[in-house]
Amino acid sequence: MYKFMIFKMKKNLYLAFLTLFLISCVPSKDLIYLQGNPVKKNEVKRINNVPYKLQVDDIINIDIKSENLELVSIFNKQSIGGVSSGNNNANVNQGGGYFTDYSVDDYGNIRLPTLGEINVLGYTTLEVRKKIESALKAYIKLGEELFVSVKLSGIRYTIIGEISRPGPNIIFQNRVSIIDAIANSGDITIVGNRKKVEVIRQTISGVEKYYIDLTKVDAFNSEVFYIKPNDIINIIPLKQKAWGTGTTGLQTVTTVVSIFTLITSTFILARNL
Repeated sequence: MYKFMIFKMKKNLYLAFLTLFLISCVPSKDLIYLQGNPVKKNEVKRINNVPYKLQVDDIINIDIKSENLELVSIFNKQSIGGVSSGNNNANVNQGGGYFTDYSVDDYGNIRLPTLGEINVLGYTTLEVRKKIESALKAYIKLGEELFVSVKLSGIRYTIIGEISRPGPNIIFQNRVSIIDAIANSGDITIVGNRKKVEVIRQTISGVEKYYIDLTKVDAFNSEVFYIKPNDIINIIPLKQKAWGTGTTGLQTVTTVVSIFTLITSTFILARNL
């Protein structure tokens, strides 16, 4: 009777071991990005990249060039040859734009020398540039050239969840893909769900939530493949992490063997009492 019970227990444990092994390991196909063959089309498709509209706390870089050296010196914090600010590279190197560029306040305004407060909330950088150019024309003499450049001081985002280096970050590019953001934060961990990456986006109309499957090449067509400033990227954990049985075959075997040893020892001790 005792041998039969041991045999039955071993059989059940073997079945449990096989089940755990099959369901607890993370398949390699779930770890590979952008799988599948891209579909070639004869027509040119517009990239899904709707112009970003400025929000509170955004930081923008404004560069003004003109033959009017007096006007340029008022606006620009540094000058090269007295003609242009040339402060972009210095800001990009150390993120100095936080101290030298223009921040959108709680009322949606930026404050410029001479021009005072200009409302930019809900406007694109192109629209803001036209606003500033229009305001500056009153200070430009007839025949003098004026060039205004307005752009975001990098793309800021926050990434949380199953990522190697969670937290806020910034990439100094005009356009940043979600792949860029993940790579810049050390890649998704082995128990991160690449098939359902969550993007939380604050818009003028409210908070919106999106999901994107990064294991498929179709991710390029997603409206959140290119992130927007202040996006929150949430890497959701796989079920394997909650089960705690291991993410690889070796980890699973080690866990199951430990459980088997514990149960067997407990059974033998209980029988000898």
